[in-house]
Amino acid sequence: MLTPTPFHILRFIVSGLVFSTTQTAATPPSSALLDSFPVREVAGVRVVETPLVRDAEQYARQHSTDWLYKHVMRSLLFGTLIIQHNETLASTVDPEAHAVATLMHDLGWDRRPNSPFVSGDRRFEVDGAFAARAFLEAHEEGRRWQNDGRMQLVVSKGIGLDFSGPGFGVTEAEYAAVVDRFPKNDLRDGVNDTIVWLCETKPATTYDNWMQPWGDRYVANFSAEGHRRIDSIFANLTSN
Repeated sequence: MLTPTPFHILRFIVSGLVFSTTQTAATPPSSALLDSFPVREVAGVRVVETPLVRDAEQYARQHSTDWLYKHVMRSLLFGTLIIQHNETLASTVDPEAHAVATLMHDLGWDRRPNSPFVSGDRRFEVDGAFAARAFLEAHEEGRRWQNDGRMQLVVSKGIGLDFSGPGFGVTEAEYAAVVDRFPKNDLRDGVNDTIVWLCETKPATTYDNWMQPWGDRYVANFSAEGHRRIDSIFANLTSN
């Protein structure tokens, strides 16, 4: 039986694939694997609709603020479009695995007091990975994933498109339809407030990574001095 680690659950499967100019700009939508699943249409996008996906969406909604839930849904739709616009992805990426992982990728941003997901010493990505794994292991359908390896197939570049705009084959019109269905007017403030909160409550998890600038700019007495890789390297080097 496969025993995945939290890092498997956060593995980026799409990042390692090459998108050619033709694939990202002109490939029409494909539903090679999607056609083997029940589907629904959201904002003009055909997405997988299984009991596990429905439960994952409900779980994410239950443990997310409005802005975070909308981000998760946009990420799902953008990722689905990326897959459908690339023939290789459409024929190889498991739509259900992609959907569940994307829906649950930010459980580590649960800011409620005594959140069952948020640790005091792990990065939020790892907290979210543990939470996603626990959900899958407790779900009848999710438990079957341990036998076929799907716990290792997860997050897509759809999350990144929520911050960067259309790309990887997603057209301006498709992007606009998703944003119209799930407006992103509160994304900047929501992300900003959450990362500042992480810098305040778990600063050690934000040193020397992409979150550190939020601490440098917004958090009083925040200092990564002595905690960065360059600090440890220089501390162990001597000059003659």
